[in-house]
Amino acid sequence: MGLALGCGVMAAPGQASASSLDLFYERTVMAAADARCGLFSGGVGSALSSARAQARGAAMRAGVDRPTLKTVEARAISRASTAPCDSNDMTVAADRVRGAFEGYSRLIRMDYPGDLSIWRADRSSSVQAARWRLDQDVTFGDSRMVFGLAGRRGANVLLALAHFPGGAAPYSARLVLRDDDATAGPYLDNRGASLATMPLARRLPPPAAQRTYTAEARSTAGLDLLPAGMKAGWAFRFPAEAARALAQLDPREAVAVDFLFAGDVTRRAYVEVGDFAAGRAFLQVASR
Repeated sequence: MGLALGCGVMAAPGQASASSLDLFYERTVMAAADARCGLFSGGVGSALSSARAQARGAAMRAGVDRPTLKTVEARAISRASTAPCDSNDMTVAADRVRGAFEGYSRLIRMDYPGDLSIWRADRSSSVQAARWRLDQDVTFGDSRMVFGLAGRRGANVLLALAHFPGGAAPYSARLVLRDDDATAGPYLDNRGASLATMPLARRLPPPAAQRTYTAEARSTAGLDLLPAGMKAGWAFRFPAEAARALAQLDPREAVAVDFLFAGDVTRRAYVEVGDFAAGRAFLQVASR
């Protein structure tokens, strides 16, 4: 079986030269071939992985269910295993991927729009100050939160940084999301409305289907992470496992961050899952 691919694998993220499922299939073929044959530099390989994650998310938004994605993924991996690493088919396909993704691998910043929110990715680095690497800015009531991955070069932790009027100080925080191991798919309570406008509060499953991660640490927010317009805040760090779990969710879903205050008071902020997985993979693209 040949490895020649359609034009979809060459499409940069966001382009619609092929269906999202075709893009996912073709990019999975080449990612599997790279894993077996070492075809690409770290930059191109990571860029391909990020684009593959984005195509997976686009397929989910289009209504492709997880069993179908797994079937397509298995078929792609099987196809990648049929061509010898030094074959002409492999060389031609790899050259096409390099041509498509070498420029993408040199990008420093990317935006990943969702239905209601946007993830902003920034893989520039500093050995002196921490910075937001992948973040979503959330306003809830009279409060504001920045949520995502932050750190110095090579150190990205999952953080929620929030400011509450009047100097209110939460003593802890927890991240609430769908338990992917206990459910068959996303909980999307659209009540007949368009998914594109469905509130984030109706994209989180009921408590019986939820998983919770309690923050590992709390501190006052450093100036290097405070966004414009926020003079002070509290930062909460979540376990690395929470970021991995978040990356496995459907992009149409939401997660919640609960801030816990004395007197049994809880303030909840919602975050759209969106292309968190693609943005996280983008951060692994090696700088040149």
